[in-house]
Amino acid sequence: MGAGMAIKSYWQNYIGGKFVDSASGKRIAIEDPATGQQIAEIARAEAADVDRAVQAARACVESRALVDVRPGKRLRMLNEVAAHLRRRIDEIAPVLTLESGIQLDEAKDEVEVTARYFEYYAGLADKIEGRAIPLGKDFVDYTIPEPHGVSAHIIPWNFPPELAARGLGPALAVGNAVVVKSPELDPLAMTYIAEACDAAGFPAGAVNIIAGYGHDAGNALTAHPGVDQIVFTGSVVTGKAIMHAAAERLIPAVVELGGKSAGIVLPDADLEQVAHSVKWGIFYFAGQVCSAQSRLLVHRSIYDRTVERLRKVVDSLTIGPGMDNHFLTPVISAQQLGRVESLVESGLKAGARAVTGGGRVNRPGYFMQPTLLADVRPDMAVMQEEIFGPVLCIQSFDTIEQAIAIANGTKYGLCAGVYTKDIDRAHWIATRLVAGQVYVNQWFAGGIETPFGGVRQSGFGREKGQEAVSSYIRTKNVGIKIVAPDATSA
Repeated sequence: MGAGMAIKSYWQNYIGGKFVDSASGKRIAIEDPATGQQIAEIARAEAADVDRAVQAARACVESRALVDVRPGKRLRMLNEVAAHLRRRIDEIAPVLTLESGIQLDEAKDEVEVTARYFEYYAGLADKIEGRAIPLGKDFVDYTIPEPHGVSAHIIPWNFPPELAARGLGPALAVGNAVVVKSPELDPLAMTYIAEACDAAGFPAGAVNIIAGYGHDAGNALTAHPGVDQIVFTGSVVTGKAIMHAAAERLIPAVVELGGKSAGIVLPDADLEQVAHSVKWGIFYFAGQVCSAQSRLLVHRSIYDRTVERLRKVVDSLTIGPGMDNHFLTPVISAQQLGRVESLVESGLKAGARAVTGGGRVNRPGYFMQPTLLADVRPDMAVMQEEIFGPVLCIQSFDTIEQAIAIANGTKYGLCAGVYTKDIDRAHWIATRLVAGQVYVNQWFAGGIETPFGGVRQSGFGREKGQEAVSSYIRTKNVGIKIVAPDATSA
């Protein structure tokens, strides 16, 4: 597959072990954000389809078709999902690039990471243990880790296969049945996960993947009485609505929301490393990353030098379709492009200075210029609101305490970072930054093995790493009074 490739024109949902049309026969048109042209359609799931998917998952739970599978077999099934995805990486990646706009090489990496999530949690499937609790003479007490049951996952449009696998891996490893609502903007590559789970032998209903809009399919899923847990990644506004739905039915939820993450650059920082982190931290995938480094706080003594170094980074970026492996690829939709451009305009009107960029690219598709906004202030909307585009806001500071206050001065708390050669100072700052994860000297330091999540309005609960497994199990305690046998009995 290459540039100008064609993909199949119609895709289906996966419910109860079968690929199916929607009950209404409706479809969702999928665009290539690099051109704005339609590339395919997918069955549009609505309330009736959600109900069918939840019922399939509920039947799987009640029959114990997955939870009674020995952990070692679940391990092998998850490993087979990973192997299946890797075998088809050259088929999946171009589809992902066409529908989401991501660079083709990075799409291949995303499929690899997707496979790695299944592989990682396969390794934990047979290591989830209860414990014995000593209660003294004549008592035996122990705990049993159990799956919640039906786990509903709502996946965002940035990195959908990867983020789906991030939840599916641990959920399936412990025996939950899962209903995944894929994003309406780029749901096609998710279909390959369904095919992989089917090929790996997961029982019907253990995995269900449906594409639909949030206002109907998403709402129907989170409100469905057959759902035992909700897992959501997306916006703060939608996250709050989902929390209300979970509270209404008193079910647990894991929510990973937005961010407005800041990196702090101290005078002794390695500016080459800062430049590298900026390139990947805010311009990768056009800045459409919840954990993006969207703010940079630079000590006044090196401020001008740093801004000029970053301008050179931006000027070196190629702009164009992901199929041609350009670094700066389009944002996902016309609506998203308009939102990014509007926020940048608000910053310029408020007094920010555009070092480079500042508007959309004059070409087909949804391309935003990579933008550096200097001399911003903490009260500007561009410093407070998640832009979700290739826009970096740069501000100077004089003292470490001032930098920490600015970094912590938003409603979010997803990520933060510090650049310095002084490890003691880095640790001191890291303990004072309000964030779920702190990166030192490299943005996105970490991996599948490291827990990820936020505080404040960036959400709560943790994905990734071993810690994520606890989100998908509940503990049952069994206490037994040992009754001594009758001495006269045989």
